[in-house]
Amino acid sequence: MHKRINVVRRSLFDDRLLLIPHFPSVLKLLFIRHAQSTGNVEKRMQGHGEFELSDTGRLQAEKLGSRLSAEAWLPSHVYSSPLKRAAQTTEILLDRVQTAPLPAAVSDLIDADSTPVDGAESVRPITVQYADELKEFQNGIFQGLTWAEAIERYPDLCKSLEASPDWIPIPEAETLQDARTRARQFIQCLLQQHANGDRVWIITHSWILQHLIAELLGSDRSWRLRARNTALFEFWIDQSRWHQSNSNRFNTDLWQVRRFNDTYHLHG
Repeated sequence: MHKRINVVRRSLFDDRLLLIPHFPSVLKLLFIRHAQSTGNVEKRMQGHGEFELSDTGRLQAEKLGSRLSAEAWLPSHVYSSPLKRAAQTTEILLDRVQTAPLPAAVSDLIDADSTPVDGAESVRPITVQYADELKEFQNGIFQGLTWAEAIERYPDLCKSLEASPDWIPIPEAETLQDARTRARQFIQCLLQQHANGDRVWIITHSWILQHLIAELLGSDRSWRLRARNTALFEFWIDQSRWHQSNSNRFNTDLWQVRRFNDTYHLHG
């Protein structure tokens, strides 16, 4: 039995509801890097530090929310890192999906004068589940510092880090194994707790995102992904066949990468 994801549940929209229409029966996972933070602008090693979104970041999140609304990409479940830059991104995305004009195919479903459409699900609130497993790298004594500040405070350590590509432990930081383990736990619980038909947003951070995707793809290595702020990574999975050990593991109709590091919404 896997341990449950450590979450705090809270609805951002207790008095406003989303309509979740019927979609093809696969499990859809949309990983989203948070929008630009003030720490990003100042080039700080943010770690678990609390940094709000910048003005540019808020605009990025609004653009992404408008795009997802236009695509009718409405979530049935939302997971977010509890760190402020991710939580604020999540709130803006949900607010934009709530308030932006819906495509006709979706808005027709909420016309009070129309006959209910077969297959449309009932109206219900979206609850954000804040998961500690989605937090950024816990970077110990470097938290919140710029590299110049780190060099000034810890010159020997920084010199060693600059001189070698090997992983060098940072005092008070989590290990690479710690990070990979929490990524594995989150992915395992995600696939255990969700089924075909669920549409899931996961709002997180660039560094841990690399480990989450590596775990989802079954890679025994973590690969560098230079994800821009609000980048999308979308995967479609036949969850009912996920645990099969037969040839379906190699059937690419069942496991699809639909978007990878997609920031098209930032270019319009």
